[in-house]
Parts: sequence; structure tokens; C-alpha cells
Amino acid sequence: MALRGVWQLQKLIVSYSDWGGSSRGIRAFMESHLPAFREQNPQLEVVTELIRGQHPHLKGFYRNKNERVICVKNLDPEEVLHHATRLRNALGRKVLKLKTRHVTKHPSVQGTWTTDVKF
Repeated sequence: MALRGVWQLQKLIVSYSDWGGSSRGIRAFMESHLPAFREQNPQLEVVTELIRGQHPHLKGFYRNKNERVICVKNLDPEEVLHHATRLRNALGRKVLKLKTRHVTKHPSVQGTWTTDVKF
């Protein structure tokens, strides 16, 4: 996703094994979908990396120095494309756990409504 018109994903590393069976889907992705994905995203540096004996994964490096790794073992080429697109569309921010389910700028003076209210 672009933040203020600037794409946040800088580099995408596609790691695979040329021998392992769990890399079958990502090898098919590299033959069929990866060239079109590169053409559609000229702002993105896409690197393929051969790692034998390990499961395949996608690694994204963002402008804010964060990185995300997604394991794509035993996935179809379309699912690998979906994960690569999700990495491209992400902002690269860390996921923060909310303290409460209800977030507001002006909290209620009387307290948050719950189903346990007794009259």
C-alpha cells in the first residue's frame, strides 16, 4: 500500500528449493506469475534466492526498516501470488494489541456499557 503516494515495500525476496517437494508451488509461481508481477510493480525490487533443504518463504523489506516473512510451503501458485500481493499492499507496521475492544477519543464519564449492567 502506498502511504502518501510512496509504496512502502522496497524489496521482496523469493526463497525456494529446486529439489524439495514443498517448493513445487513457488517454482510454478516463478514460471507463470512472477514475470507479470514484476512488470506490474516496477517500484519493487524482486530477488529470487535458492536455498536447498529449507521450506520456501517470501520475505518483504519495508521503508521503515521492518521485515515480514511468510512461509509458503505446499501452496498453489495462485496462493503464493496472493501472499506476495498482501506483502506489497501492507504498510510494514508492527501489529499492536489493543487494550480494550472499544477505542474512542472521548471515553464515557459513566463508564463503558456492558451486558452485565444491573438495574
